[in-house]
Amino acid sequence: MAQAKIGIIGGSGLYKMDALKDVQELEIETPFGAPSNALIVGTLEGTTVAFLARHGQNHHLLPSELPYRANIYAMKQLGVEYLISASAVGSLKEAAKPLDMVVPDQFIDRTKHRISTFFGEGIVAHIAFADPVCNQLAGVLADAVASLDLPEVRLHRGGTYVCMEGPAFSTKAESNLYRSWGAAVIGMTNLPEAKLAREAEIAYATLALVTDYDCWHPDHDSVTVEMIIANLQRNAVNAQKVITETVKRLSKNPPQSEAHSALKYAVLTPSDQMPAATKKKLELLLKKYV
Repeated sequence: MAQAKIGIIGGSGLYKMDALKDVQELEIETPFGAPSNALIVGTLEGTTVAFLARHGQNHHLLPSELPYRANIYAMKQLGVEYLISASAVGSLKEAAKPLDMVVPDQFIDRTKHRISTFFGEGIVAHIAFADPVCNQLAGVLADAVASLDLPEVRLHRGGTYVCMEGPAFSTKAESNLYRSWGAAVIGMTNLPEAKLAREAEIAYATLALVTDYDCWHPDHDSVTVEMIIANLQRNAVNAQKVITETVKRLSKNPPQSEAHSALKYAVLTPSDQMPAATKKKLELLLKKYV
């Protein structure tokens, strides 16, 4: 199977990377089922990367329906060590305008129906998650944005991403609550990915692409799909430029990440007490330590 150290998950509006060359389409099976879509492995500026359309190429999966575990496990099977997530978000701050880019450093989990761990079934692990984003990877990503000439884009380094259940957008009361918490953006997908990537010892960072002001802003219409789609198309072009630049920088100087040893002290179940079936299922994650 093809291998890639850098993975890209494309969110709403980013269903492919136009600059990818020597493309292979891989149908991958994992112990957690099939991913959202075939994974696309190809070269970007001479570096091999793996790309996955988060919602499927035809956008047929709700945020609550996404096979998060299969998506991250498939990336791990391909050898991914750095995962860049491009995601459409609503802004909760006046300063973060539509078409701006935010590289968050924190998450708040407001989901209700997601499985966000590979563990269970007889094996217990508790990862450290105080800093849910890899600061080194986020720095490379933000520096890539800053280095490009994107006149309509303003970069915001850091900030909290509220991950809501969806699929409906927020009520005004919810939107104002999240603003009172000091959150920067709101989306529906990245928190489960970040947790699972950490368990898989993959460095993870989000490129949050602002499409709207959610529904809190008195001078802007409440978010609609029509509004989002118009901005998504412009965001997708800019996102591909940023991802390409990030991949170039990562390939030249891949940073060390604490995520790469996240399971070292996290697994509590003694090896000889692990159920054989679960141990086999999680072999890819455990083999360094068990």
